[in-house]
Amino acid sequence: MHLRLFALFSLSFFTLQLVAQEDQAYQVGAIGFYNLENLFDTIDAPDVLDEEFTPQSSKSYGTRIYNDKLNKLTRVISELATDVSPDGLGILGVCEVENRGVLEDLVAHPKLKDRDYQIVHFDSWDRRGIDVGLLYQEKYFTVDTAQALRMYDLYYPDGDTVFTRDILHVSGRYGGEPLHVFVGHWPSRRGGEAASSPLRQALAARFRAAADSIQALDPSAKIILMGDLNDDPVSPSVAEVVEAKGKQRQVRENGFFNPMHQLFRSGQGTGAYRDAWSLFDQIILNDELLKEDNGWRYYQTRIYNMPYMYQRSGRYRGYPLRTWVGDNYMGGYSDHFPVYVLLVKPIPRP
Repeated sequence: MHLRLFALFSLSFFTLQLVAQEDQAYQVGAIGFYNLENLFDTIDAPDVLDEEFTPQSSKSYGTRIYNDKLNKLTRVISELATDVSPDGLGILGVCEVENRGVLEDLVAHPKLKDRDYQIVHFDSWDRRGIDVGLLYQEKYFTVDTAQALRMYDLYYPDGDTVFTRDILHVSGRYGGEPLHVFVGHWPSRRGGEAASSPLRQALAARFRAAADSIQALDPSAKIILMGDLNDDPVSPSVAEVVEAKGKQRQVRENGFFNPMHQLFRSGQGTGAYRDAWSLFDQIILNDELLKEDNGWRYYQTRIYNMPYMYQRSGRYRGYPLRTWVGDNYMGGYSDHFPVYVLLVKPIPRP
């Protein structure tokens, strides 16, 4: 789809139009995901292992650092997709947040408060209190239902129970059209990539079962999976269990397209480890979001990695500028770059 962009102001709303050769105009929407890297409050909660993020800890994690963390994150979030709309992202999935309170502080920050982001959040049973969540602007997305899909009977290779994050499922209407959004933060690679792979495959299977049920009831349903999957687009959980294809022409009915696949193959990533890029942060779309003349459809994918978001010196030069290295406060943003997709929808001709 070869289209060009220009701005149009109308009825006090800012819209972007895409103009093709046939002079068809398109509305543009932006949906993203961001791993916020340990966005904890400073309070020691009795039911989670959050002691390292308290003023008494070796990190000396107090109000000053917490406010600086919020300031850094909101700078990034406030900039996402503003080249297509001054409102930025209509929907933003997040992970590594301790509770609803930190999300309330985030959206109330001066950099974001005018957007009036609403919150969907459930407390998971992750031992450290790390959850996923969804932020959305009601002018773009209205919520009908929300639920947390919890995983049971998962075990690490060493036998410990996996108290992993829930998969958040939110259904609603995006720009007037039904949309299902899933937000995940799949189990880590503790014990090694291969040994822990079955855990992530289990989460992938739980998502795919939920998506298949939705599509069985409504073949026209539009579905997005986003999250820190702790796997790359070519890993078994994504490529084999979700069966997310790297090219649109490979996607079959009720199948899934992973636009991050080509980015990964070209050497791009959202996180770095041992001098290699990974692309764990992904946004995956079902076949209904690829069809023309079907309302909202996929247009483009972006990794947001501005120069100020990189470590400029030292051992981790060239990596994302993170908040912490051990107990050393780096004053960064996150150890992950955010990602987002652009959707387009034809505007009826007068």
